[in-house]
Amino acid sequence: MNRAGLPPVLHSEEDRWGDRQMAIEIKTVGVIGAGQMGSGIAHVCSLAGIDVRLNDLSEERIKTGLATINGNMARQVSKGTITESQRQAALARILPALSYEDLGVCDLVVEAATENEEVKRKIFTALCPALPPETMVATNTSSISITRLASSTDRPERFIGIHFMNPVPVMQLVELIRGIATEDPTYESAKEFIGKLNKTATVSEDFPAFIVNRILLPMINEAIYTLYEGVGSVEAIDTAMRLGANHPMGPLQLADFIGLDTCLSIMQVLHEGLADSKYRPCPLLVKYVEAGWLGRKAKRGFYDYRGEKPVPTR
Repeated sequence: MNRAGLPPVLHSEEDRWGDRQMAIEIKTVGVIGAGQMGSGIAHVCSLAGIDVRLNDLSEERIKTGLATINGNMARQVSKGTITESQRQAALARILPALSYEDLGVCDLVVEAATENEEVKRKIFTALCPALPPETMVATNTSSISITRLASSTDRPERFIGIHFMNPVPVMQLVELIRGIATEDPTYESAKEFIGKLNKTATVSEDFPAFIVNRILLPMINEAIYTLYEGVGSVEAIDTAMRLGANHPMGPLQLADFIGLDTCLSIMQVLHEGLADSKYRPCPLLVKYVEAGWLGRKAKRGFYDYRGEKPVPTR
């Protein structure tokens, strides 16, 4: 009995381990996906002095990602943002990870695969057995439930959403999203990690599309409806928002930059998750995606990028 006259509380071994758990310093990061987002995450981590292991479906994709990082860092050198010695040191910190077993040395593994829940869940199911139990796992999803994704892992308490903005080396903001099981030490470790990258973290609750895309994507979708209904042309809509709302780029140009398939995926998550007709994806957006006109990466979207200058497609 204790002083209050109550029987002592018995803790399981797991509870005792949880009491001792503290925020960890993240020195080595694994990145799954060497595309636009994954290569950007690897880029900023390596420049911050963090070792990186970069993984993708094939060695060729990893090499392409490394070439992208090299080119982007070279541009930073030419602008005077970083020095040549910093570039070389950062590139030396990034090593290819040809299998999930190669990520076993990481303190944190960030998944940056395509915005598809089934794909992400398969990755986590295959990844977790290759990692030590203390390794944190994060997803760079821009819209999908962190709690649902965490349920496909063996460590939901050490799982968190770390949503970088695109392009990662340029954008200052990172959204942190806790799932229902995410423990405080995991959140604190993630917050310290973002600080080490000299970026600003904002915290979102685990609702569809979080904060930025909950606001941004419906605006883009509405711009597509405005085009679909013939209110204005591509050029008129983008000019109106650039000069009338002081946006750095028009919403249709931005949609092409994000990727129309990604825009559609986020709108579908919003529509299904919130069951509100105001989030219904515009039929024109669906049509462009079905045609394979996905924006800049496909050379065609609301603009045609195959010539010297982008030309509106409508």
